[in-house]
Amino acid sequence: MKEKTIVVVDAMGGDNAPVEIIKGAIEAVNANGDVAIKLVGIEEKVKEELSKYEYDRERVTVVNATEVIATEEPPVKAIKTKKDSSLVIAMKMVKDGEADALVTAGSTGATLVGGQVIVGRIKGIERPPLAPLLPTKTGKTLLVDCGANVDARPSHLVQFAKMGSIYMENIMGIEKPRVAIVNNGAEEEKGNALVHETFPLLKNCPDINFIGSIEAREIPSGYADVIVCDAFVGNVILKLYEGLGITLISEVKKGMMTSLRSKIGALLVKPALKKTLKRFMDDEQGGAPLLGLNGLVVKAHGSSKAADISNAIMQCIRFKEQGINDKIRENINLQENA
Repeated sequence: MKEKTIVVVDAMGGDNAPVEIIKGAIEAVNANGDVAIKLVGIEEKVKEELSKYEYDRERVTVVNATEVIATEEPPVKAIKTKKDSSLVIAMKMVKDGEADALVTAGSTGATLVGGQVIVGRIKGIERPPLAPLLPTKTGKTLLVDCGANVDARPSHLVQFAKMGSIYMENIMGIEKPRVAIVNNGAEEEKGNALVHETFPLLKNCPDINFIGSIEAREIPSGYADVIVCDAFVGNVILKLYEGLGITLISEVKKGMMTSLRSKIGALLVKPALKKTLKRFMDDEQGGAPLLGLNGLVVKAHGSSKAADISNAIMQCIRFKEQGINDKIRENINLQENA
């Protein structure tokens, strides 16, 4: 019998908790028999929501938590003081081997702190990066890092490139993923001090398929499969991506309603347009993994709905089945022994 992937879900994290979080968890359980879910949260509220659904009760467990970490709380203080919060309890379950992965839509700061302090880094990993997938013209590209390490060093970016390549090859099925570093020009001599120091390290790294610099405008075209940068740059790219996408969709919809002719045209193009926009707006993975930890932590968007949570859980299953952490450990060990 195939071993089940055990995913602990922070039922109280996110703008739509616990309703959408629990709904998404149940959707994942009903869609895939290879997963078991542990819902961590205020027991009374969690069980109240669960009563609305039909599901395999042997694969869903409720773990009580009396506290919740709010988004606005200082992350370090929250992790240290709220020991009985849903996020901290869930993190400890991953650390202790009671779960293979954690999915949370809660505080990003607390998730990043808890991932490093509680779950812990794989030996040899200097900094774990947050790595979301961005939609492109040709498919998806992995942005590493988008929020975990604002002040990164060249050695960190090299590890980001290696871990990102492992992820894209095994989760997305891309052979020899193309790796590029974010820069303000295509020329090798362009860039700030971090880029100047990192470029030759990536260029001479045998473990990755480095193709050079990438400008921000080239990212949506699918020029590279793994985009490497520090978290400050990555977060700006991610937020601009999200904001521009929302604005464009809003303006397109508004433009289609300006006249009778445009409304008729809108009806004709609606199926094709809807399909295209859906590909660019939907997050099939449901969240961004924090790579390089001893267990998988997936950070879903704070506004995640049920489908996002379900997709994030499915990502956890693929992550375990492909042995991503084992591959990262092997890569780092080879590096240390070289």
